[in-house]
Parts: sequence; C-alpha cells; structure tokens
Amino acid sequence: MTLARVAVDLGAESCRVSLLRWNQGTPRITLVHRIPNGPVAQGDELRWDLGAIWAGVEEGLRRCASIAGEGIASIAVDGWATDYVRLNQDGLAMADPFCYRDLRNIAAEQAVHERISLRRLYALTGLQRLRFNTVYQLYADQAAGIPPAVPWLNLPEYLLSFLGGRRVAEYTMATHTGLVSVATGNWCEEVFAAVGLDPAAAPELVAPGTDVGALTGPLAELPAFRGTRLIAPACHDTASAIAGIPETTDDCAYISSGTWSLVGALLDRPCNNEQAFEKDFTNQGAVAGQVSFHKNVNGMWLLRQSIEHWNEGFTVPDLIARADGLPPPDHLFEVDQEDLMLPGNVPARINQQRRRAGFDPLDEGPQNAPAFTSLILHSLAARYAEVFRDLTEVTGKQLRQLYIVGGGSRNMLLNRLTRQSTGLEVHCGYVESATIGNFAIQLAAGEKGNPGKPEIAKWAATLGRALET
Repeated sequence: MTLARVAVDLGAESCRVSLLRWNQGTPRITLVHRIPNGPVAQGDELRWDLGAIWAGVEEGLRRCASIAGEGIASIAVDGWATDYVRLNQDGLAMADPFCYRDLRNIAAEQAVHERISLRRLYALTGLQRLRFNTVYQLYADQAAGIPPAVPWLNLPEYLLSFLGGRRVAEYTMATHTGLVSVATGNWCEEVFAAVGLDPAAAPELVAPGTDVGALTGPLAELPAFRGTRLIAPACHDTASAIAGIPETTDDCAYISSGTWSLVGALLDRPCNNEQAFEKDFTNQGAVAGQVSFHKNVNGMWLLRQSIEHWNEGFTVPDLIARADGLPPPDHLFEVDQEDLMLPGNVPARINQQRRRAGFDPLDEGPQNAPAFTSLILHSLAARYAEVFRDLTEVTGKQLRQLYIVGGGSRNMLLNRLTRQSTGLEVHCGYVESATIGNFAIQLAAGEKGNPGKPEIAKWAATLGRALET
C-alpha cells in the first residue's frame, strides 16, 4: 500500500494542513484542517502568534494521523517569506516572530542603505527592494540589542526543525532574505559584512526536496507517523505554487494571486542588469535550478483592508459580484504606493492619490464599496499589464500564456480584466497551487533525488486532477 503524505501551507491569512492518499493507485487530496492566521498587535509591535500557529498545525497533523491508517511517508512545510524566528540555546523561539509589516523596518531599511547602497545590494542579490526583506529585519533586531550571533530560521524551516529536522534554509526561501548571492547561490559574505550580520547565525542552505530528518517527539509516537520523514519542499509558498503549474513551455507567465500578487515568469538564469534594477524586478529561487523573475505587486490585501474598514460584513465574492458590470473607473490609482502596503484606511489612501491627480474623491462609505472594488480590480489588472510589458522589455522573453494560481484564480472579474489588459491567454490554475506544488516536489524527490521541472510538472498535473475531484 502506498503511504500518505502531508503538506503544511503557512499563510498570512490562514494556514492549511492537507493529506494526500491513494485509492487503488488514484491520488486524492483532502484539506484536513484550516487555521485562521493574522498578525497580532503586541503593544507597538506587530507579531505572529507562533503558539496559535503551532497548535493549529499540530491539530491538523493529529487529524491526518487518525485518517491515514496506512502510514504517512513525509511531511513538508511551505509558507510566506522574509519572516523568521530567533532561536534560544535549545533551538526554540526566543519570542513570537515579527510580522513583515511592522513599522520597525522603515528605519532599518534606511540604516542598511547607509552601509551598502541599494544598487550594490541588487547587484549582489538580484532582490527587489521591499522594506520587509529579511536583511532589514535582521538589522532591526541588531539595533534593538539582539546579538548578531543569535541563530535564526524562516518560519517553514522553523516548524520542520521543531518537528525534529535539522536547521536549514531551503534555497527558494533563502533567496528572499537579501543575503544570498545571485552569482553563486550561497550566502553572500559581502552583504553579511556590510550589514554587520554573523554568517554563523544563518542556517545551512539546501535544495528544494531535501530530506531534513525524521519526525520526532510526541507526534512520532502515533502509529501513522512511525518512520515519517521531514521534507523541505520549495519552502516559499510562491515557489511551491509555481511548481504546481502543470506547464513547462517557455512562453508561460504566472501570477500568484492572493494577499500579494507575484507577477512574472521563470528564467533559466538570473537577470540583475541595470534595466532590471530600474524596473525593480526580483530574482528568486525556483525549483529545478530556475529563477522566478517577478515583481511583488499589492494584491487582494487592498480589498480585504477596505472590507475591514467598512466593517459591514462584506465578503470578497459578494463585492466582486456587485462590482461586475459597473462602468470603468474614471481614473486608476498606483497600487504599489508605499502607504498602501501598511494596515489602515485604504479607501482614504486611495482618495489621497485621486486628489493628488486632480480627481474628486470617491464616497468612502460602505454604500460605495462596489465602486471601490471595481477601482481596485481595474487598477490591479492595469498594473499586471505594465509589469509584463516591462518584463518582456528587460528579458526579451515573449509571453503567450498566463497561469493565475492561488485564491485570486477564482476572481473571474479580475481574471477577465487581466486578460483584457495583458492580451495573454489566461488559464485559471489551482486555488491551492502551493499545496499541489508541495506534494509534487515530495513525490518527485522521492523518485529522483534532484528532480527536474518535467518530473515535478508531471506530478502537478496528476495531483491537480486529484484536488479537483
């Protein structure tokens, strides 16, 4: 009998534990447990409730063990990037980790660039300038008095370590730190030295699909978990989501659409030239040695923050339905303005842009929520088109197809606007594409120690059908 496998997906809004089982050779994927998640204000700080995340994950794993009497071969964890846990001498969290949206990063970013210029940092790492990149957060720790020698782990790898795995930094996740050399694929000594960080505090770099050890502790005593291995998949959820696209042609672009929109395409080698720097593209690790060349674009965060502001019980699908059919907005706004990255009154901030552009503000009341929804979606679609035009100009890559994965793949209005604005052939991928990619990497790595894109894509196609049924 084929053993089951577990995928844990840590999300900034919810965390999921999914189970892959086989019925007479046919795979079936079940979402076993979903855990609400979100940053928590602790005084003036914004942190993640690590205890609540772990409690939810543990509950999901116990449910998996109760279902999969055949046994579970492996557990793999992916999640969002840049945030991390500082470790005490026992390898456990010193405190709840900071959320990437914490305001401490503003001063830290400025201080880091006094030590190493943004241009030099990009030349070394190929990483898009984002205030919450790990390099800035680690510097903020240092400014707060945490010694540079204190070890750290990104959140998915921390959970793997907590479950019994060795301390590692999986490559796709590590490339989001701003500390990995785009030339060598190793930790960049020049950046560590310039910022005053300790290379010894950084984990061992490993490739996607690496076995990092055996499950230990109380969970390992459950019959289903005897002999279970811990796998670092593509630990960055976007890298796993892209791995979940069952397409290997060179003319394919992607949008991983959720809280953020990751808009780009896969390249065979990094592109960190002057033009890429000016357009602010990022080079991040992908499976099978490829590079995810994309931009972080503000995403459905804008609508969800607006819904929180209106506080009228709106749902995203409800507002999308009510916005569909409205006339196009009279003026689009810049979705990536820095003030729109922070929590708060998004409708008022959008109106600030309108005033600066010479347009009348929109009514910010809940009765005008459909019009704001339409404006947000039209502005996102226009931004996607701009990014793809820039990508083609910078790389010379010709695009024909676009796969949209993640929760945004269900947003038919935004998908239609994206098709109109980009002119690309739009395919709606899997909502839980990160889960698909996570499982595909586990399976492909089990067959072949260092799997290539075709092997992973084959499993992604098979598992996508399993998820749909």
